[in-house]
Amino acid sequence: MLKRLFALIPAGFTYLLAGQALADVEMRSSQWQMWLQKPMSESAVLVHDLNLGLMILETVIVLFVLGLMVYILIRFNEKNNPVPSKNTHNTMLEVVWTALPILILVVVAVPSLKALYFTDSNPDVEMNIKVNGNQWYWSYSYPDNGDIAFDSIIVPDGELKPGQPRMLSVDNPLVLPANTKIRFLIASNDVIHNFAMPSLAIKVDATPGRVNEVWTEISEVGNYYAMCSELCGVNHGFMPIHIKAVSKEAFAKWVEEAKEKFADNSSSDYPKTVRLAEAVNNAR
Repeated sequence: MLKRLFALIPAGFTYLLAGQALADVEMRSSQWQMWLQKPMSESAVLVHDLNLGLMILETVIVLFVLGLMVYILIRFNEKNNPVPSKNTHNTMLEVVWTALPILILVVVAVPSLKALYFTDSNPDVEMNIKVNGNQWYWSYSYPDNGDIAFDSIIVPDGELKPGQPRMLSVDNPLVLPANTKIRFLIASNDVIHNFAMPSLAIKVDATPGRVNEVWTEISEVGNYYAMCSELCGVNHGFMPIHIKAVSKEAFAKWVEEAKEKFADNSSSDYPKTVRLAEAVNNAR
């Protein structure tokens, strides 16, 4: 217990320095990261565990094959076998090397299909979010919360506030309630984009003329960062995604404020284009 408590101290200081509450998490890629991000949804846990299991299985197979090759090189070299064997078939061996891979694939298929089926759809979602990809920003709307709608554009380097990560911060984050089943309805207004959030195991194409669906349930309050994961044009690298997960009480309060804030949102693309161009030029 003490060891786990001390392990939290550095993270606690990090959150304090960033001006965040200790209860908040910040999920994004880090330098020299070699593994998956911490899973922050039930779907992500399944994907994380599946990946770990496959890595262990693959390691065992590689070591087994390597050991077998070393054994063959030593046991059946010319020095130890001056008279080579003339056997060409071994029925038992052929049955084993055919049946064993099939068995391995069956074992792998069970958790794979379980994760795929679980993440595919959920009829018991509590709210819906519409996501539209644009060149090069995201548009979000809340059909279950008064049709709130707004655009989310990258924050220029010169306007970043303390604690905001460069190239990942946006002017209007996607605010969502934690511990709530949420369905995302994802589409595009121009080319193929990709709405992705690794810590939530979300990676779905935003395709023109088609609505794709995915759901999640964010397990902890905090900030979740990612970016468009489909090469969608010259400014593809300036299309971040920021999900701000809050408590249900805080979300209800935000909804009332957002209805007023975004009530007069201009439908003109000109202000968006200007803001996006300024952000991209400052970030280059």
